[in-house]
Amino acid sequence: MVNNSITFIGLDTHKEFFEVAYIEDNRDAKPVSLGRINGTKQALQKLVRQFESKHPGSTLHFVYEAGPCGYWIYRFLTSLGHCCYVVAPSLIPKKAGERVKTDKRDAVKLALLLRSGDMAPIYVPEPEDEAMRDLSRARETAMKDLKDAKYQLKAMLLRNNIRCEVQDNWSTKHLRWLTELILPHPSQQIVLQEAIQTITERIRRLERLDNELSYHVKNWRYYPVVKAIQAMRGVRLLVAVGVIAELGDLSRFDHPRKLMSYLGLVPSEHSSGGKRRQGGITRTGNTRARRLLVEGAHTYRYAANVSTELQKRQESLSKEIVDIAWQAELRLCRRYQRLMKRGKHYNLVVTAIAREMIAYIWAISREVVLTPVNPAKRLARVPA
Repeated sequence: MVNNSITFIGLDTHKEFFEVAYIEDNRDAKPVSLGRINGTKQALQKLVRQFESKHPGSTLHFVYEAGPCGYWIYRFLTSLGHCCYVVAPSLIPKKAGERVKTDKRDAVKLALLLRSGDMAPIYVPEPEDEAMRDLSRARETAMKDLKDAKYQLKAMLLRNNIRCEVQDNWSTKHLRWLTELILPHPSQQIVLQEAIQTITERIRRLERLDNELSYHVKNWRYYPVVKAIQAMRGVRLLVAVGVIAELGDLSRFDHPRKLMSYLGLVPSEHSSGGKRRQGGITRTGNTRARRLLVEGAHTYRYAANVSTELQKRQESLSKEIVDIAWQAELRLCRRYQRLMKRGKHYNLVVTAIAREMIAYIWAISREVVLTPVNPAKRLARVPA
């Protein structure tokens, strides 16, 4: 007799091992813990074969929490033809009185919640999209490291009461002036030279990553979207690549308000009865994408105008995209001035502008036609 039921399998993933539990799609079924397996593809494939042999005809649905293990588990299981879901740990329901947490309980809990449908899976990017996201994040990390090195050197000069004689900081002339400094103690001179060398190396590292990002983004499948959203003010190449790399396919949101909520740019609310109380933004979702939008929103404090650089970015784009970008600039510039005249705090105004920016980015992305990913090719890209 062929069984057409569903088997829900929860995986509590760790670096070295996975805790496994499952439950049948029956009303009276109870969860079963299978213990631990090695955190390798061979062990995972063996587990799949065991379920296929013990539950013939049953559809296997796997679930695990998003974490440092990444998405290779999802890609491997889907390449075998099974359903897999990745859920956000922050969105897993928890009981108020629950005080005991173990790997076994977590795996059982995942299987039970998947069967009841109380968990919403997250969006899993394609491997090449995740690679572009890694490159964009690496460039941002390089910039942060460079700034930290500059701050450390400036702090050292301030402690020794050394004032810079060059106006243009970190230019070639400024770096040459730093190399000519002579400190009173040899140990301090060593620290100074190491700091200068660190800054020079990190500047070169940032230049290398900038060049690689500019090259690889042109071969990316989302490059038409990246190029199109640069028609907006405050969205240059780095912001455009960062936002799209973090968010992925914007077409999965059928309304811009859902995208705003996904980014945590909507106000929190605690209303009951006849009272309605709203607080700060929820700050859920992708932190980096939200921060990039806030950075771009600062440019709308000036009057609406198409600069020469913005005009160059719009030259090869369609009239529909340019019109949306101009409509966004007119609205957001007016809204910025209106909120400031009402006495709103500067940070609140910028956040409100960023919230509407993502709506126009969503509208522009809908004007771009992308080539869909072939599922067969996607499964074939899973590494051995």
